[in-house]
Amino acid sequence: MINSPEKILKEYWGFNAFRNPQKEIITSVLENTDTIALLPTGGGKSICFQVPALLKDGVCIVISPLIALMQDQVKNLKKRNIKALTIPSGSNQNEIITLFDNIKFGKVKFLYISPERLQTPLIQQKIKELQVNLVAIDEAHCISEWGHDFRPSYRSIKILKELLPTVNFIALTATANKRVLEDISTNLALSNHALFQKSFFKENLAYQIFKIEDKLSRLIQIFNKTKVPAIIYVNSRKKTVEISNFLQANKFKSTCYHAGLSPSEKQIAFEDWMSEKKPIIVATNAFGMGIDKPNVGLVIHYNLPASIENYVQETGRAGRNEKKSFGVLFFNENDLFLQKKQAENSIPTISEIKEVHRKLYQYFRIANGELLEEMFFFNFSEFCEKYNFQQLKTDVILKLLANYGVVVLENSFHKKATLMVTGSHFAILHFSKSNSSLKYFVNILLRTYGGLFENEIKIDEFLIAKKAGITSSQVVTNLKILEKQNLVAYTQVTSDLSLRFLVPREDDKTINRFSKEIKQFLFLKKEKTTKFINFLTNNTRCRSEQLLSYFDEKTTKKCGICDVCISQKNKTKENITAQIQALLKKNQPLSSLEISSLLNIFEKVILIHLQGLLATDQIIINNQNKFQIKE
Repeated sequence: MINSPEKILKEYWGFNAFRNPQKEIITSVLENTDTIALLPTGGGKSICFQVPALLKDGVCIVISPLIALMQDQVKNLKKRNIKALTIPSGSNQNEIITLFDNIKFGKVKFLYISPERLQTPLIQQKIKELQVNLVAIDEAHCISEWGHDFRPSYRSIKILKELLPTVNFIALTATANKRVLEDISTNLALSNHALFQKSFFKENLAYQIFKIEDKLSRLIQIFNKTKVPAIIYVNSRKKTVEISNFLQANKFKSTCYHAGLSPSEKQIAFEDWMSEKKPIIVATNAFGMGIDKPNVGLVIHYNLPASIENYVQETGRAGRNEKKSFGVLFFNENDLFLQKKQAENSIPTISEIKEVHRKLYQYFRIANGELLEEMFFFNFSEFCEKYNFQQLKTDVILKLLANYGVVVLENSFHKKATLMVTGSHFAILHFSKSNSSLKYFVNILLRTYGGLFENEIKIDEFLIAKKAGITSSQVVTNLKILEKQNLVAYTQVTSDLSLRFLVPREDDKTINRFSKEIKQFLFLKKEKTTKFINFLTNNTRCRSEQLLSYFDEKTTKKCGICDVCISQKNKTKENITAQIQALLKKNQPLSSLEISSLLNIFEKVILIHLQGLLATDQIIINNQNKFQIKE
């Protein structure tokens, strides 16, 4: 029987020792103390609740905000032979009861659950029946209006205090200031809790912010010098492909990642990057949650992130092995203009929120007072076009409705297209022979999927594209050509969102309940944009100092390696050289000690600058071993 945190760590993770302050946090949890842990990205938060939960009998309930993040955590635990579950979307009552029976009798150690799920009476009842050893709240900053990802549903988590009065809590976050930490403790009703806070200061991470116009040329310069695994963050799916293609055209091995890829496409991109077959990955911010690659040496923001919190979280994926690494950000005046404009355009009014909310019910033909607990699939662009809504603002509104527990939203890219061959074997082969451009494609299709002549088969356009050496869009085009010839029946996936309503239709009444909180949230969102732009344009104060101040850390310690510190060092170096030259012009020849004394600067520093002046032939040494200006 494993009975110590160190043995658990070695057995399941293969590590010999904890990082500071993981051991102290684990000890606090094992002593049944409510605990808040603020650890920067890469600080190993998951281990702080997973290790003590494995030492205790029973199951640990983990509250997490994102389905993808929950699935990733469950997958990682299963890889370590640790039993973990999450409740699949769309699970009905019988399936949920079965799942909880599996937890009870199947020695499951972790149940990952969203805060929205937690609000349902059935889930609450089933949790009461479990032997729960710990409640872990991941991304705990979501509980605060002052946090960068406020989710009102997080406020309901404290119901677990009533359901499980003897079970202790641990709340974990990577981004929180003093106000957010106070909100976490108040809203979770944590009394006499322990707080563990690791500094955001990372001595090995150099924040480098460049105001430039030609970003692509700078990428080439950087990758010619730097040969480390890298992440490039961009602000659109299209740019992930374009920049990855640009890098590959310049002989840098690169791949791309965004939320619109199929699961198989994502998996291939991820594995290529992890194995360093393609050490550069160009991605939207959909990439990064739960990623544990310690030797990432470079994170580049090609476009501006949304806030300081996002910036710190994303750059924090570099340098986890404690070797020197770089967080590089490019910006120009146009970027600043677009950031401000986007912030303005993405902040809806309450009346706009009410209008989108009302049209959602109309779109799915749901009557007043009705609640249909089924999943609805729809195309986001089509919805916006039908009602003449701006896509950016509507996207924000849908996320707000999800945050305030009105709907559950999911991307539906996991849905599969289907294909069936409707023509005869002879007809399709005859067509491919007479159309040489499609012959190879048809052969790949028939070899990849058996049974196409008998059944409608789920297909993966990306897999076909990979085998045929063409793009996914070309696969779609080719299949539509075959369909026009009545040779196949092809059903393309046309929905990109799935939605489930959580409350009956009451139109404006629903929004009125949250209007005050929504206004406050939108004001804070605008304020965060202003603070981030101020951070970018402040090139007189050390970047680390600015970030630490934002997170309420009081320090005067400069990092020495950010763009501001390096610039100041260079200016200081130029000033000392100029001071020596001015001194020698005024005086008779002087020794290095005399110069040091007159300028009140260490002699070893003076000697470095004297060597530079000698090398450039601006001064000479006379026969008394003193320095003077060359005539």
